[in-house]
Amino acid sequence: MWRRRLIHGRPPIYETAQHLLEVSLEYFKWVEDNPLYEQKAFPYMGDITLTNVKKMRAMTFDGLHIFLGISNDTWNNYKKRGTDFLEVTSFVERFIREQKFTGAAAGLLNANIIARDLGLADKREHSGPNGAPIQTINSDMSPKDAAQLYAQMIKGEKE
Repeated sequence: MWRRRLIHGRPPIYETAQHLLEVSLEYFKWVEDNPLYEQKAFPYMGDITLTNVKKMRAMTFDGLHIFLGISNDTWNNYKKRGTDFLEVTSFVERFIREQKFTGAAAGLLNANIIARDLGLADKREHSGPNGAPIQTINSDMSPKDAAQLYAQMIKGEKE
């Protein structure tokens, strides 16, 4: 009697973690070798000269996945294929985060965009004195009520 092996979907593009790492490193090299360019105007001897200035290209997970020819779901499936794949995918993800963070810290990438992308947004909670709800002065309030509310707010801030 013969046994039939069930195969779900196509075979993985990257059979080994080493192959996945090698192609991911090719993406890192491609990003470095292919910067973005910004055209800037400079005055030179009374004339305006246009020059292309190199700008750092940020590595992205979407860019990596396109380069690898896989979907985000496939990347997540590689993470589940075993310890060797988990080590490679974790390394690649840390490398991309580090490249973006370092580029933003050096002013080479837009810090606001990178902070949001990395989940580093500065979050502030707004509240009234001592954590109470913010009180507003309603335009329908009498001047006397508004003055009392204002006095309470000032008193709360001093405590």
